[in-house]
Amino acid sequence: LGRYSLTPQIIFFEDKNYQGRRYECDGDSTDLHSHLSRCNSARVDDGTWVIYERPNFSGYQYVLTRGEYPDYHSWAGFNDRVSSCKRIHFAAGEPYKIQLYGKGDFGGQVFEVTEDCPSVLEKFHWRQIHSCRVVGGWWVFYEHHNYKGRQYLLEKGEYRKSVDWGAICPTVQSFKRLIE
Repeated sequence: LGRYSLTPQIIFFEDKNYQGRRYECDGDSTDLHSHLSRCNSARVDDGTWVIYERPNFSGYQYVLTRGEYPDYHSWAGFNDRVSSCKRIHFAAGEPYKIQLYGKGDFGGQVFEVTEDCPSVLEKFHWRQIHSCRVVGGWWVFYEHHNYKGRQYLLEKGEYRKSVDWGAICPTVQSFKRLIE
């Protein structure tokens, strides 16, 4: 089978380059602190995961796909805090569609999108997205253009204001589909 497992799994390491104490996780975990005091590297053997800075799936979010992450900078992390994680479950054949609104509570101008967008400002002439409906698929909002900065994972559902997707302000400058 090689280096990667067929079981959906993520492995967290306390130190950079996969050193120090490790914790193997094969499902959602609301609090990783009983296993590790910090996280400086990770390896995703299979599946797609979102890791969170705080327990109970809160704080900064980072989406990790299959591969190796030798330090927290490699997943665009701000620090070595990882306190919870969740595996993403994809629905087979579900079309990707999101509706973006210029105002909160689904008000103002609306755009329906089915593709990735590296620059919200260029495409829609907006600096912010105030609300959205995810009609299908998983999407990631990014604070800056070209998929940089803070990440916010959105699954199917309604988001009336930016705090609903975990942001403190509605600044979204790029977004993309999360594909298995």
